[in-house]
Amino acid sequence: MKKPLLLAAAVLTAFSLSAAADTLQVAATPVPHAEILEFVKPKLAEQGVTLEVKVFTDYVQPNIQVSEGRLDANFFQHQPYLDEFNASKGTQLVSVAGIHIEPFGAYSNKVRALDDLKQGGQVAIPNDATNGGRALLLLQAAGVLTLKEEAGITATPRDIADNPKKLRVRELEAATLPRVLNQVDLALINTNYALEAGLNPHKDALAIEGADSPYVNILVTRDDNQQADAVQKLVEALKGDDVRDFINEKYQGAVVPVF
Repeated sequence: MKKPLLLAAAVLTAFSLSAAADTLQVAATPVPHAEILEFVKPKLAEQGVTLEVKVFTDYVQPNIQVSEGRLDANFFQHQPYLDEFNASKGTQLVSVAGIHIEPFGAYSNKVRALDDLKQGGQVAIPNDATNGGRALLLLQAAGVLTLKEEAGITATPRDIADNPKKLRVRELEAATLPRVLNQVDLALINTNYALEAGLNPHKDALAIEGADSPYVNILVTRDDNQQADAVQKLVEALKGDDVRDFINEKYQGAVVPVF
């Protein structure tokens, strides 16, 4: 009787290993992306996909490592950033799903309203092309400055046409912006970094994008990997009603699902 039992155990073990044979390594920034991925882990495990979340605090390495095949996908960026990255780095990464919007905001520890900004005050914005342009467009929408007519989503401080308060614009790495709030008069901060720093976009931001922002955060992979079974299962999991409820309840409008 021992041989049949051993055979049955071997079959069960082989089945278990086969069911968990798909391992998906996904890069993400800590909040909210990694948190959302951790939420869908159990659902993917039931479908035989082991999701490994690799947390990064920058916007460059996640794309490089996916492009080089060291990771399968990433979840941290919006389409304008991806387009600029592909163009400047020669990569061919693609979006496979839009998941949520993180309204971009302007924050200050020194003034309570944008009208209170002093002459010659310092304003910090992200130093990457798309988020820097996004910050300047928000400042223009808020009436703080005016950009040249031809300036678009990759606007830089050189595209400022009218700056009534002679604000000095500093370009810094996006991840460092919450840490310089006490050193500048205003900082334009991506919501993922604002949340990590304990800021509440809808309570603390002096200006913030509306929910109609075009900067949808996307799941990204290589072109030759976008139809992979594990990737498609992740897309399906991320677009579930339970994920929508999780985002709405946890982030209270600071993160807005788009599905």
